[in-house]
Amino acid sequence: MPDFKTDAILLRKIEYGDHDFIISFLTESKGKISVIAKNAKKSIKRFSGALDLFSVNSIQCTFHKKKKDALIILSGADLENGFANIRYDVFKTAYASFWSELMHFWLEENKRQPDLYTLLLFSLDALNTGIISKEVLSLFFQIRFMSIAGFFPNIENCDHCKTPVDLMEQQNIRFDFQEGKIMCQNCIKKRSKYGLTISKGTLKQLVWINTSDISRADRIKFSSIAIQEGEMLLEAFISFYTGRDFKSLQFLNRMRLEK
Repeated sequence: MPDFKTDAILLRKIEYGDHDFIISFLTESKGKISVIAKNAKKSIKRFSGALDLFSVNSIQCTFHKKKKDALIILSGADLENGFANIRYDVFKTAYASFWSELMHFWLEENKRQPDLYTLLLFSLDALNTGIISKEVLSLFFQIRFMSIAGFFPNIENCDHCKTPVDLMEQQNIRFDFQEGKIMCQNCIKKRSKYGLTISKGTLKQLVWINTSDISRADRIKFSSIAIQEGEMLLEAFISFYTGRDFKSLQFLNRMRLEK
């Protein structure tokens, strides 16, 4: 197979032996790939300033000449955007780390995902520039991620009687994690222990985020209560659906408690 060069966002980096790294990238042209960066701990010339978590790099990759099933070799990386403003803020770093960990866990190897690449790149850039608050931006990222990934929950109408949120009598509506849907009070027969009660206003704003153009994301406004409810709902549902306790999210929640 021919060698290649592509733009890539670094999702995960782990040490391998004394001098190497195994790195997971989300690339623009090939989806998620895993590569080995040989002697990366010592090679200042090839990887200077690059290979930090969630940085954007132009990478050059080489296939092993003899072993077809061997890891791709990272032969070079040029830093394009290190998102310095994120790294100077511990909360922003935690959010970016959560997004990267989620992407790494969810994506299949060598399956091109241009919409998810665009989403992560947009979200990191917006987080770095500060045009959208980090809390609202994370709601935006999670909603769009679930929609693209194919497990967006039904939060627009009662899954049984199809009554829209706007027309439901109650102000607080039950969301069932196991079913991935909301139910009005008239249709709930048995309340699952896996769920949350969310206000109508928060649900309507989350729907608006999913249906609005990405270029209008800077217009998103949430109340502090809606942010708290939205974070609680989306983060809990993603963890429940994927069956994973994300370490970066655990760290973020600890910081929230100490804030």
